[in-house]
Amino acid sequence: MKHINKKLLTVFLAVVFLIFGCSDDENPITPESEKANVMAIHASPDAPGVDLLVDNSIAGNGLTFPNNTPYLSVEKGTRNIKVNVAGTSTTVIDKNLNLEANKNYSVFAVDAVSNLSPLVLEDDLSTPANGKSHVRFIHLSPDAPSVDITTQEGIVVFGGISFKDFTPFTPINSGTYNLQVRLAGTETVLLELINIVAESGKIYTVFAKGFVDGTGNQSLGAQIIINK
Repeated sequence: MKHINKKLLTVFLAVVFLIFGCSDDENPITPESEKANVMAIHASPDAPGVDLLVDNSIAGNGLTFPNNTPYLSVEKGTRNIKVNVAGTSTTVIDKNLNLEANKNYSVFAVDAVSNLSPLVLEDDLSTPANGKSHVRFIHLSPDAPSVDITTQEGIVVFGGISFKDFTPFTPINSGTYNLQVRLAGTETVLLELINIVAESGKIYTVFAKGFVDGTGNQSLGAQIIINK
């Protein structure tokens, strides 16, 4: 990933997570000795609904694009995670994860259904400082080109963000912002992000979703998860 201007990045992330709305899944995490916390996210635009299995036991079922489970408490150690087509034994993702106690993980099912694969991230859910929130951005639109995030004046916040690239959770200040999402290296504006107020005290994941030429639920956009 190219160099990130942190000051401008905080502005961009504040804008993106609020303009597209927030997930209803807000689940504070209480650490448990010998447990890890795992969230599954359905980020494959054309994949059917799925079930999540941990060590072959169903942990969540009927998950549809672009939704997510809450964090699920899982025994630490090497756990087998499967993603099955909902209501069937057809496995589309099968991965062993080494999970540490009192840590938090997100498992994204990404790409078009023909190339479905997992993207596993460890989630830093440290409490934000007073007056701030933490936000990360992930590019999960399979056929979308690289993008630049800019101010309205064209100043690049960060550039050339490609499919499966992601930022760390980044502190942002509360406030109102105007930004643009542009086709990388051009002045072509894909999204206008205007007069957005950033709320403080939360932790968010924002991911680009859908297909460039998608329609309806599969159209290009962004999805929000409230991690904490």
